Amino acid sequence: MADLLTDSDFDLFRKVIYDESGITFSSSNRSILDSRLKERLRETQLPHVQDYYKLIMSDKEEMKTMLDAVTTNLTRFFRNQPHFDAFINYVVPQIIQYKQGKPDTKVRVWSAGCSTGEEPYTIAMILKDILKPPYSFEIVASDLSLKSLMVGQQAISSDARIVGIPDAYLARFFTKVEGGYQVKDEIKNTIRFDYHNLKHDAGLRNLDVIFCRNVLIYFDEAAQKAVVNKFYDSLAQKSFLYIGHSESLFGMNTKFEFLKTDWATLYQKNE
Repeated sequence: MADLLTDSDFDLFRKVIYDESGITFSSSNRSILDSRLKERLRETQLPHVQDYYKLIMSDKEEMKTMLDAVTTNLTRFFRNQPHFDAFINYVVPQIIQYKQGKPDTKVRVWSAGCSTGEEPYTIAMILKDILKPPYSFEIVASDLSLKSLMVGQQAISSDARIVGIPDAYLARFFTKVEGGYQVKDEIKNTIRFDYHNLKHDAGLRNLDVIFCRNVLIYFDEAAQKAVVNKFYDSLAQKSFLYIGHSESLFGMNTKFEFLKTDWATLYQKNE
């Protein structure tokens, strides 16, 4: 099938996507953009890609839909288990130790780029299991994809998607329903799903942990640094940042400190 985009079309869409979201398209992933835009042309019944470009420039909702369409949503429960082993055995104990004797007993977590919610639900199950009174928690789960957020809010997983959930957690935190499993309200109610574009400040402050895994790879260096600096400002004085196991802040001028635990590597803010 012939490519939809000419070189000049590709440059137009690449620029507007970068300007709106910080996501970078290059020759290596041009085919993804091409196929996603073909879908949007079919949906909007527009004959030419230039017509669609005019539409997104004049219609904010279609711009959101287009950004949703071009993002990749790959996730699963307990993805990269060593990250969660470090969370259970090092990160949460460190946060509790820091909060001891202080009036603030809430652990605050942001799952940035949460896709369909498997990551924040994993975090919620762990915290529900290991936190003891007086400590409680709240999770904000954000994504650029409205479609993914709606799936996450429904909190229903098919039989095929529950792979990786420990049997004890499945029995405790899920209810079997037709075609899959429903997350129980005691977990569901700890998470607030929110549409957010990482190009902008989320307004979140005093967070203890940010998970932003396998998201920075879609940004160029300048956009990565801008996002990471916003994360730093959102975090409490003693706090932690998770990025994807194939991602790194090496070479980036940032205030985060590299942290190697017995289970996984991550970053910390230590003021």
